[in-house]
Amino acid sequence: MTIQTEHRLTPAPPPGEYIDSPRFQIGAKKGLANTQQRANLKHATTTIRNKRARVVAELDNWQDLRTAGEQIKTRVGRHLDEYLVQFEENFTKAGGHVHWARDADEANRIIVGLIAATGQNEVVKVKSMVTQEIDMNEALEEAGIAAWETDLAELIVQLGHDRPSHIVVPALHRNRAEVREIFVEEMGRYGRPAPEGLDDAPVNLAGASRQHLREKFMRAQVSTSGANFLIAETGSLVVVESEGNGRMCLTLPQTLISVVGIEKILPTFDDFEVFMQLLPRSSTGERMNPYTSVWTGASPEGDGPQNVHVVLVDNGRTNVLSDPLGRAALRCIRCSACLNICPVYERVGGHAYGSVYPGPIGAILNPQLRGTASVIDRSLPYASSLCGACNDVCPVRIPIADLLVHERHKVVEAKKADPPHIPHTLEPQLIDAAAWVMNDHRRLALAGRGTALGSAVLDLIGVHGFGAIPGPLGRWTGARDVPALPEMSFRQWWKKNRGDQK
Repeated sequence: MTIQTEHRLTPAPPPGEYIDSPRFQIGAKKGLANTQQRANLKHATTTIRNKRARVVAELDNWQDLRTAGEQIKTRVGRHLDEYLVQFEENFTKAGGHVHWARDADEANRIIVGLIAATGQNEVVKVKSMVTQEIDMNEALEEAGIAAWETDLAELIVQLGHDRPSHIVVPALHRNRAEVREIFVEEMGRYGRPAPEGLDDAPVNLAGASRQHLREKFMRAQVSTSGANFLIAETGSLVVVESEGNGRMCLTLPQTLISVVGIEKILPTFDDFEVFMQLLPRSSTGERMNPYTSVWTGASPEGDGPQNVHVVLVDNGRTNVLSDPLGRAALRCIRCSACLNICPVYERVGGHAYGSVYPGPIGAILNPQLRGTASVIDRSLPYASSLCGACNDVCPVRIPIADLLVHERHKVVEAKKADPPHIPHTLEPQLIDAAAWVMNDHRRLALAGRGTALGSAVLDLIGVHGFGAIPGPLGRWTGARDVPALPEMSFRQWWKKNRGDQK
């Protein structure tokens, strides 16, 4: 099998497309203009969050479970080095091999080397966020190795030369008709073609994907996966999924390479029980996920992978851990509940965020993992209305709205420290002027009297409100209703109405 260079398997954008994306405000406009995508997103997110609400309401100890999840993951953050070493010791004792990767480049070098050592030129993949984070598929293709996605939604995204738009349901932005078109046009380029006369009935689309993937499962000698959890106490890895494709990847090949972020560790198997109640309900609105795979080291001969590796990826996570407030983002278990509840995500979609981690969690995690050097990462903390709905549904109680404000502060500080990146706007000067006024009560009182005077002048000329203002403020006022100036300042109102009160 060779990769067709004239029609690449990986998405059309080159590696690094995410970091080179336009800032969120531009991406959001593109998402808003896609009416079909908006309809797809509204239907899907409404369905998922309604299912979640029903199954969560069945548990009278749901809030206790959330607190337990928060405390377990917080303890992991305090003792991460100890738990990772404990995992390595136990996994190695069971016949596995552990590799440590500081960043995406190092992780990809390790993975390419491990696959090259087997003499194979293709792998089957379990759905994995961290492999997308490090652009693993692109790195493998550059080395002449094809990485076949086997999760149905990831297969849709891959065959569509697209990017995921959701953490759990990557093809959430596609409808059935679009999926059928992708299958008919693309499947035959990379294996078994779609059946003749394929329609857009879900059962038939799923059947086409099974037929297409079956030959890949049966011939693959190498597979890659992520992991939902690592368990330090036993040296085990856990993958939860809903289709069974993961089970095929984890049991059929001779070599299994699992690529896992270092924050996925849990101290004990008892801790795992808490998350098996939190994750399915928060993620897909299920009481229990259909498939849970747990493995520890190499399998017995003839009963699964004999050559088993784990690549532990940092890629900015220790930088996140160094922030006493920001480190709460590392509690994330990738359930996507915050995406499904977010009014911003529902309208603009995941591609606007310029990352494999979209939505509220992406808006706080990406700038911490990648820094604030790029325009996309500086814009993400502002991709929110701060309504706080994400706080309410997070199963591990991450204060996402608070962290958005925290990240906004860091963006402002970064702009001050790096003037060449400040766009040519009046924003810094306006903020400085507002700070100067508010730092002295006399100046603030004078400004209040000024607005009252301005209101009187506008009344004389018959202006009682503002539409779009020409000039530099036009872009801001064109999308907002600007109220008329108040007739008196608060101080003046208080003196008139409450002046006799102390």
